[in-house]
Amino acid sequence: MSRAGARGRRRGRWGVLALAVGLTVSLLPVTSAAAANTVTVYYQPPTAWGSSVNVHYGVDGAAWTPVPGVAMEPACTGWRRKSIDLGAATGLQVVFTNGTGTWDNNNGANYRLGTGSVTVSGGRIGSGNPCVGSSPSPTPSGTPGGATAEVYYRLTTRGWSAANIHYRPTGGAWTAVPGVAMEAACAGWARKVIDLESAGGLTAAFNNGAGQWDNNNGADYAIGTGRSTVSGGVVTPAAADPCGPPAPPDTTAPSVPTGLTAEVDNVQVTLSWTASTDDRAVTGYEVTRTGGTTEPVTVTTTGTRHVAGGLLPRTTYRWTVRARDEAGNRSAASDPVTATTGDAPPAPAGGSPLGGDPREDTIYFVMTARFADGDPSNNRGGSQHVRSGNAANDDPMFRGDFQGLIDKLDYIKALGFSAIWITPVVLNRSDYDFHGYHGWDFQRVDPRLESPGASYQELINAAHGKGIKIFQDVVYNHSSRWGAKGLFTPTVYGVRDEQWKWYYDQPQAGREYDPMDEHDGADPTLTAAQNAQAKGRPYNGDLWSSSAPEGNRCLRWGTPNGAYSREGYTVYHCQWPVPTSGLFPADLYHQCWIGNWEGEDSRSCWLHEDLADFNTENERVQQYLIDAYNRYIDMGVDGFRIDTAVHIPRVTWNRRFLPAIRQHAVARHGEKGKDFYVFGEVAAFVNDKWNRGSVNHSAQFFTWSERREYSPDDVRAAIEQYEYEQLLGTGNQPTSDNAFLRGNDYHTPDHSRFSGMNVIDMRMHMNFGDANNAFGNGRDSDDSYNDATYNVVYVDSHDYGPNKSSVRYTGGTDAWAENMSLMWTFRGIPTLYYGSEIEFQKGAPIDCGPSCPLATTGRAYYGGHLAGSVTAADFGVVASASGAVAQTLDKPLVKHVQRLNQIRRAIPALQKGQYSTEGISGNQMAYKRRFAGGGVDSFALVTVSGSATFTGIPNGTYTDAVTGDVKVVTNGTLTASVSGKGNLRVYVLSLPGNPAPGKIGETGPYLR
Repeated sequence: MSRAGARGRRRGRWGVLALAVGLTVSLLPVTSAAAANTVTVYYQPPTAWGSSVNVHYGVDGAAWTPVPGVAMEPACTGWRRKSIDLGAATGLQVVFTNGTGTWDNNNGANYRLGTGSVTVSGGRIGSGNPCVGSSPSPTPSGTPGGATAEVYYRLTTRGWSAANIHYRPTGGAWTAVPGVAMEAACAGWARKVIDLESAGGLTAAFNNGAGQWDNNNGADYAIGTGRSTVSGGVVTPAAADPCGPPAPPDTTAPSVPTGLTAEVDNVQVTLSWTASTDDRAVTGYEVTRTGGTTEPVTVTTTGTRHVAGGLLPRTTYRWTVRARDEAGNRSAASDPVTATTGDAPPAPAGGSPLGGDPREDTIYFVMTARFADGDPSNNRGGSQHVRSGNAANDDPMFRGDFQGLIDKLDYIKALGFSAIWITPVVLNRSDYDFHGYHGWDFQRVDPRLESPGASYQELINAAHGKGIKIFQDVVYNHSSRWGAKGLFTPTVYGVRDEQWKWYYDQPQAGREYDPMDEHDGADPTLTAAQNAQAKGRPYNGDLWSSSAPEGNRCLRWGTPNGAYSREGYTVYHCQWPVPTSGLFPADLYHQCWIGNWEGEDSRSCWLHEDLADFNTENERVQQYLIDAYNRYIDMGVDGFRIDTAVHIPRVTWNRRFLPAIRQHAVARHGEKGKDFYVFGEVAAFVNDKWNRGSVNHSAQFFTWSERREYSPDDVRAAIEQYEYEQLLGTGNQPTSDNAFLRGNDYHTPDHSRFSGMNVIDMRMHMNFGDANNAFGNGRDSDDSYNDATYNVVYVDSHDYGPNKSSVRYTGGTDAWAENMSLMWTFRGIPTLYYGSEIEFQKGAPIDCGPSCPLATTGRAYYGGHLAGSVTAADFGVVASASGAVAQTLDKPLVKHVQRLNQIRRAIPALQKGQYSTEGISGNQMAYKRRFAGGGVDSFALVTVSGSATFTGIPNGTYTDAVTGDVKVVTNGTLTASVSGKGNLRVYVLSLPGNPAPGKIGETGPYLR
């Protein structure tokens, strides 16, 4: 997770509520404008006007369109049409023009129109659609004859306001990039009629004119003649006009589900029933459970099977099912079924870390909720499901899960990775929290990730069973804006008036937030609009109160603060948690916003209102976090990736959290605990060695222990440390040669001043737009880390691409291969963000929150590429594969990374070796590496993407791991010949007891 705020930094994981006193702000989920606030204007222009007709209009309370207005589209013979969104208005004024100076302005009075379908003809205003029963105009006037394609593109699924269509008629040539502009058709849709002449169809891609493309994930769209719609990646031929008259309201409920049965397995019950029917379509089912000690619980599902979890042993429950259609009609409840649970199964055995030097591993980074869906019953869309466009793609934000990861462990192993970095697992709480960085209950695993037989413990155990480590993403810096259960959760002001009734649940004794229990949008006490707003939102009656709670410190409780929600609702003081409101106690949470990202306040203030900043210098907060994360150490995870590490003072890490991690890991797991790997995110988006001259905000700073004593009080110590190190400056920081050879010799590294935290190599990451640049910048910084051979190295992630790019890496396949060849042979631990092995979502925005569908971003769902089965024979070796995953494993970069992993695993110098560039000429990216220890002496010469000559090296026999070429060196000189971007030579010296392994793996697309 990266920093946010000043100078355009963005976190990319915020929720959707924001607060700005005195401003109209977006606080709430957005719903589409109701049909009553849209007008479709039909105009019958004079015959002499020809093909050009514009409507120039002013919505009540808003400015007029610029002259001459906007183009109207053909509707049917003699008529033009334009749909206009009125927002909150109920009318508008319009005039018409042919664009060349001729106007129809109702003899100077303008035309005053309302909502719905309105006609204007001969100076008279009417209603209805004059084209009902008429043939639509197949092409605009003046368009040549022949076959046509009328293409409608849905803008709202991608969050675009306009679109171009870039196309090629079958057998013809492509239009010039970016294609041709599509005209606005109606709210959310763009339209273009294309003359195909004799062609039978076309191939197309779409873009918003600002660099964002929809090319059907690289496959483009095949579109035939006639009217077609393209929505959410789906082409519908012979489609109904999406901008035509609305269908009559659906008032018919689906049929009642029948055949409800319950199958008991310990404390798990599987329900099944026969599908219902509907005059249009059944969109889902509501499963209601009663019994036990809880209030009735209703969950929704789209299938005819539901696995009920979280049940008590030896307890009787009763279930009924209702069917639901898109209009919200619900069937009557099914006949009930009753089942009594058995005994709880024994908990899975606690895990133990695999141990071993983490530099021997390579890491595959996955966003669990977006990787593979092993159990659809735990999918949840949340309150932003519709607004984000995810609903249109049937792509809930919580889609992947631990079962999916367990199912695809062999895919990760077949790629050659021996460690997985997974996003945070703790129970989250916010409007859009699939990423895991809005922690609320730090002691509990998020149930949207678990399922029967696939708990977090079972994932850890399954991974370890295949020799794969689990590195868990953890957050010490902040909780969700709703606090942290067991430490402090704020009580906020809420009132169930007609404006806010949809948002606030009536409090129920003993009930609290459960993300599995989403509002179904069918509350009879709410209006249809309120139900639409509330749909997908979990219960929140545990948070709010209309009267100030005892001990309240929030001023002006429940009085208007001058701000308004997107819908125009009054916003009140104390309604949303912010650091300056007094809703959070100062001893547990900081009370300020970050103002200077390289200042002391970046370590002691809030990043954003969705990220309530812990007062990590408070002993109670420290113990809360230590106790929470000790639980996961007990489960056997192999290490922690620490989110937002830079926003906690180093002295707090060094005195409190890092010693606690190590002590507990060793106490619990002995020698294996000593290998517990910790790497922190110290986000610095600059290309220089030190982050804008601030040592306290630079990655390498966090790898060192303190060099003086500070006050026993942690708050005072944090200030003392900050000022002391800032005054010493960049020129007086400790240095190390732990990453460097001395000549050709390996030396025992000195880790006596190591803090216990390794880091992500942000400087290399920032410069991976070019591998040579990344190499040069990494080498330049290595003397300032305690030991750079432990750095985590990646090209892009869930936050940024190189040079702070906001899109997934677009350097090209050859550049990816070159970057990988460097990462896998240079110092540090190579890490790959899920899907990069096939350039998944290249060029897509990495994140845009709920303002666009996840399917259009770098966090898209990957499971479609993993469908089928795969078995790994070893790391980097496929035993068998079928289905889509077999095609995925056949991609060129997959072959490349598999072989790189095989080579790196076989040569200790590439894993743990120190390096030198002395005596090397002919290529910048060339180096020698050596590791000696534990009976191993491994020496290798490496050159990437170009030939190099190595001088002053030990004499002996060298064998290239890529080609098997053997060179006998007698004069201390070896020349390695390499051609091709991403190609590589790794000449390994045969030493007594350590023979060179020879050629490793099969010749591939880049290593040849």
